[in-house]
This record gives sequence, C-alpha cells and structure tokens, in this order.
Amino acid sequence: MISVKHWISGFSLSLITAVISITGSATTAHALSLVNGITIPANSTDLSSSNTNSANTNRLGFFSDLYYDRYNNVYYSLADRGPGGGVISYNPRVQKFSLDVDQNTGAISNFQLLDTILFTQNGQNFNGLNPGILNGNASVLGRSFDPEGFAIAPNGNFYVSDEYGPSVYEFSQTGSFIRAFNTPSNLIPRQSDGTINYVDGRPTISTGRQDNRGFEGVTLSPDGSRLFAMLQDPLVNEGSPDGRRSRNLRIVEFDTNTGNSTAQYLYQLESLADINARVADNTFGANSQGRNIGISSITALNNNEFLILERDNRGIGVDDPTGAIPVASKRIYKIDLTGATNVADISLTGTNNLPDGVTPVSKTLFADIAEFLRNAGQPIPEKFEGLAIGPQLVDGSYALIVGTDNDFSVTQNGDNVQFDVCTDGTNFSQVPIDSGCPTGQSLIPTFVYAFKGSPQELAGFVPPQRVPEPTTTAALVLMAASSFFVKRQFKSMQK
Repeated sequence: MISVKHWISGFSLSLITAVISITGSATTAHALSLVNGITIPANSTDLSSSNTNSANTNRLGFFSDLYYDRYNNVYYSLADRGPGGGVISYNPRVQKFSLDVDQNTGAISNFQLLDTILFTQNGQNFNGLNPGILNGNASVLGRSFDPEGFAIAPNGNFYVSDEYGPSVYEFSQTGSFIRAFNTPSNLIPRQSDGTINYVDGRPTISTGRQDNRGFEGVTLSPDGSRLFAMLQDPLVNEGSPDGRRSRNLRIVEFDTNTGNSTAQYLYQLESLADINARVADNTFGANSQGRNIGISSITALNNNEFLILERDNRGIGVDDPTGAIPVASKRIYKIDLTGATNVADISLTGTNNLPDGVTPVSKTLFADIAEFLRNAGQPIPEKFEGLAIGPQLVDGSYALIVGTDNDFSVTQNGDNVQFDVCTDGTNFSQVPIDSGCPTGQSLIPTFVYAFKGSPQELAGFVPPQRVPEPTTTAALVLMAASSFFVKRQFKSMQK
C-alpha cells in the first residue's frame, strides 16, 4: 500500500493541515480556490510484475498527464518514457488509481493505486529508449515511446500522445496497440537533406518538432469526433533564428474516425518580457522563449474551449532539488478556438511574428498555480504536467486536480550515467541509482493538488460522451425472460 501524506514542509514529509482554502487573491482569476494537496513518496512502487524494486522496472512515476474517468470515478496517469531521459530501457505504462474527493469542499484524500497497464504491440512492449538506441536507427520510430498525453474515447479505448514522433496512438483498455494517427508532415523532425531524425536536436534537425518537444498533451471534443494534440513548444524552424525564440506553437486537430489531421491552430505562449518581469534578478535569455517556457497539458471544456497548463522549467525537481531558483510561471489558461486561423498550410519559418491575416486562439488567465502555492506557504514543484476536471460537487462547482511529474527523481550526467536525486529541502545529493538516499534525505516526491472551480467559472464545461458497455447475449436473454415473468405475475395479480 502506498503511503500518502498531506502537504509538505520542506521535504520532511511531515503531516500538516490537510485542507486549506485560499480565495480572493487580487491577481487570481475569478472564483477559483486552492483546497489541499497530497504527496506521493517517490520510492512507491506500481503494480507491474517485477522480481526486484528498481527505478526502471516498477518505481511509481507520475503525472505526465492526468485524466478523470467520471463514468467509473477513477483516474489515469502516464509515466512518460521512464527514468533516464530515454537511455534506460523502460516499459511505458499508464497508472489507474482512485482518489476520494469531498463532495462539499473538493478536498482530495485516500490515493489508491488500482492497476498498472503496460503498452504493447503484438505482444511486445513499447519502450522508453530513444529510437537510435532501441532500433539502431534515428529515423525508425518503431516501438520507441514517450507517452505524454492521455484521453479516453467514447468506447473506452485510450488515446495517447507521444513526444518522440510526435505521434498519437489508440490502444485498447488493456494497453494493446490498435492504430496510429497520421502525423502532419510539417511536424516530423527532419535534417536539411530530408532525412527523418527522431533523436537529435538543432542544428542536426532543421524542420519539424524540437527534440523532446513533441505532443505534450491530448484531449477529445465532448462527442469524441475530434482529437486535439498540442506541441510543447514551437517547431524548430518556426522562429527567428529558430523555434527557441518564438511564442507560436501548434494545436493539431484530428478526425478520430479517419485518423487524419483536419486543422492546425496557433497558441501563443506568454511573452518572455512578462515572464521576466516576475523574476527580475533571474531572467530567462532570449533563446528560452520557446524552449524553457512551454505547455504541459490540454483539457477540453467543450467543442471550442480548453484549459491549458503552461509553465517554465523552474521549481523543485531533479535540476533544482531545493527550489533555489525563482519560479516565474505555473499557470492554467483558458483558450477558445473560435475565430482562430487554420494554419495547416501556413509556415512561420524565420519569423517570431504572426503573418498578416493569421489569428491565434484567444487566451485568458484561469489560475496562477505558483501564486496559490506561495500564498499557502508551500514549495513550488517544477513539472506541473497533469490537469483534469474532476467530479462535480454538491454546490455545482467542480474539483480540478493537478499533478506533477518528479522524473522518477532520477537525473543523468553528460555521459548518460543515471543518479537518484535525494534531498531534505535544504541540501541534496546525487547517488547511484537504486542505492538508497543518505540519512535524512529522500527522493523527490510527486504532488497532487485539488482546486475548486465555481459553476460560473466552468459554466461551459461539457462532460465527454461515453458509449454504454455492450450488453451480452446472455444478459439480453435474461432480461427478456425477467420481463416475461414480471408481465405474467402482473396479469395473475389482476385476476
């Protein structure tokens, strides 16, 4: 059983107040409040079969994405490509779990892991190793898989987006591969000679998605007919001199019936000037706009409106275990596709500006997560990557659940040697992977937070549709027989 504790003080993981409420903050959007949070220790293990406990076999990893299945009151979360940045063999998986949500306050508690589902194709596991290592060829994607976005189709199948491709796959509920969607050609990473290269970054690749900046999030329209996959950052070639200096990243719309892309829209990241104004003494460089700032999740409100998690790369994590560097951006934005230009056939190569006649998606601030945590006196994790609209509460509001990715508390050096990251909140250590932390230190945990959104704030929310489970022939026969028996009994009573 996994031990879960409420909030944290430094990294002592001491139990403190389980529920706090923060409302009325001057720069907070509308009637949203932070309710509470829990921590999940990083040495927790999942439910995959393993003879030994180790980081790359069964260490519990969260929350590269987060999805709430309201029809079964369970949650799903991805563990991306595993520890080690794609150089350690790891079988990608999705974790299924439950959370208790207080129907009055929206407070979360009682995390329970229910299942660990591995992704497979023809009986063989997908693997988190990058294509060059797994397949011996950087241009062959194969079963190299870095799952970052998750949604459930109306029939219960899984849609999962991947950073390596970037790709979108459909899996059965047991994790078995069904099909791949057709990735638009302008997103596929290529060298200047046209050769596909799924491994290297700039300047080796000159067009397509940036390395490690593929489809970071995926969501469905409520009726399940359209799927939206979102790149983490701009394309490598769309910016001046490259995508690292651009604000313009792409949302890709797919037809779930055909698997073909039907449109692309531009989402503009918050400007670097506005971000730097919040961290005047530790500003980001000009080449950080489209690299160190990016999106982590997309969640549909209805057919045209979405919630987007946008963040910087600062905060408590494997690169900054004690949170020494000031955080600039951990925010949820609300966007609307209405009136946005389909830019599927429009290139932004060599420019950081929008071409004439191109309208991006509209965007408004929904919640400033970093501000909420500062006001609560809580540390700010680096990787907010999971966002889900949870259960509706008795007053008509909704619980919003946000989760962080702790990278399995594993980092690596320039020679791809892996280390566990341990800290007590003040000091930290890097130790050989699976060797255990020094006394008084522990691995960086995962955090889950509950927010409460008013009925007004989420007035446009349309829950996703779900096709009823098919009724078996035996059940139909039984239902018919039961109906016949009831009718006979009713007629007998009338005599």
